[in-house]
Amino acid sequence: MRAPLFLALMLSAAPAVALEMSGGYLANPTAYIPSQCYTVTEEAGANGTGRVHNPCFTCHVRPRAPHYLNDADLQTEYSLPGPALENPWTNLFVDRSAAVDAVTDDDILAWVRRDNYRVGGRIALAERLADLPPEWDADGDGEWSGYVPDAWFAFDDEGFDRSPEGGYTGWRAFAYQPLPGAFWPANGSADDVLIRLPAAFREDAAGRFDLGIYKANLAIVEALITRTDVPVPGLDEAALGVDLDRDGVLGRADVVRFAFAPLRGETMHYVGRAGAEDRALAAGLYPQGTEFLHSVRYLDVTETGVGMAARMKELRYMQKTRWQSYYDRETAALAEAKERADFPDRIRHLLGDAERGIPNGYGWRLQGFIEDAAGDLRPQDFEETAFCIGCHGGVGVTDDDTFAFPRKLGADAFRGGWYHWTQKGLAGTPERPRADGTGEYAHYLRVNGAGDELRGNAEIIRAWIDGDTAPAAPDSPARLKPGRAEALAEDISTLLLPSPERALRLDAAYREIVRAQSFRLGRDATITPQTNVHRVLEQGQPTGVTRIEKPWFRP
Repeated sequence: MRAPLFLALMLSAAPAVALEMSGGYLANPTAYIPSQCYTVTEEAGANGTGRVHNPCFTCHVRPRAPHYLNDADLQTEYSLPGPALENPWTNLFVDRSAAVDAVTDDDILAWVRRDNYRVGGRIALAERLADLPPEWDADGDGEWSGYVPDAWFAFDDEGFDRSPEGGYTGWRAFAYQPLPGAFWPANGSADDVLIRLPAAFREDAAGRFDLGIYKANLAIVEALITRTDVPVPGLDEAALGVDLDRDGVLGRADVVRFAFAPLRGETMHYVGRAGAEDRALAAGLYPQGTEFLHSVRYLDVTETGVGMAARMKELRYMQKTRWQSYYDRETAALAEAKERADFPDRIRHLLGDAERGIPNGYGWRLQGFIEDAAGDLRPQDFEETAFCIGCHGGVGVTDDDTFAFPRKLGADAFRGGWYHWTQKGLAGTPERPRADGTGEYAHYLRVNGAGDELRGNAEIIRAWIDGDTAPAAPDSPARLKPGRAEALAEDISTLLLPSPERALRLDAAYREIVRAQSFRLGRDATITPQTNVHRVLEQGQPTGVTRIEKPWFRP
């Protein structure tokens, strides 16, 4: 479907934005603190009787080792450095309703269905990086020194990405339970995540590619990150040389047993070349060289419902470039906590550049790509890349600074959780229970009283929250409408997917941000000005939350 003529004219007149690729300068010096941290958690009410909402526990919790950044106190107070007290995310206050109302369904559907990653059977962005535009060249050497996109997003029945020639790229897609809040499709975007382990984890001791070895090592990594046993049928332990099921015999195994208690002599081992080289291993940590690729997409609407569109909003990449032991990570976290206490107004000093990425201080380097005004993918500049650092390395809920893989669907899921959302959507996926046994999303709705941090998703509030029952106390949990919790337990898509009408309006709202290239002011797909957002805060201002919530996992 061709875009209307007026769209082409608007794009041809789109503003050119100068990219600041080299490191150092940030117009927003705290670009790593996301817009969600400015949410108004306490409703207005006489004598402190307004309801209190707590979306903060999604990220800010007591962690589990070897992640030592305990930031559960941020549920109860806005602890922001001085330069961040005035909300820099002014895109939250823009009224896009008139522009969105003017967009036809055919127009926005044509936009989201045009693939801006694979064009004519080629990876368009990789070709542009090979013929590097000078404005993308951070160090001026004429070559792109960062990640060059090499995933084809063509997955086989085991989730492995395959090249047009049929070869393995090393990337593997996995399905996961999206973290509550902003990353639900109901709030504007679909997304996926791929993992790739280094070549040594994909090869035998002689350096030859071996798919069985790669699958075994991925299962070992999954066991280490999730701290659980991982069923994998048909493992030939004799060929692999490791007793993966820990039964004392090198035979046929159907499970990788989790075990990590080094002081008692209990640990695990990788197989293949990684095992022969005795690569470093620890519970809760990925091996050095692990890569993640995360695409953020528009929403498509078809006869079968709302799903992931072909068009990418962003392509995010992170690689673990440095191994850190438990001691290294704890020392760094304690130093960060001390600095925050001693110098509450001091901000993070970010190194790197947009070409090579920005290190997060815990062994990972992050970079990414985002749409230009015409909708083609371009590198994020330094400040746009800094946006990713605060969450991947600055909150308590992550495992080795990642969100998705610890929440991977397990052996009971379709294909053991190794699939891409285009192969099977969210429909029919049961709700994950929290460590305390309660449904995770139902708990979030009760504690937050809404389906997003800013409480701007009126569609979810109307459909899910019982607004007729007054709270017994300001921080009393909200009530769900009858039957909703039971439906959610069986199928999370009933909550996570928006109506077709809302999906297309959110697509249109985000496209306005793309045309303006105003990502530095925020990239939330909002249609009307958000009202539950602080414009200015005071240091240490209470949130009104009095009961600190526990994380979804057991610390």
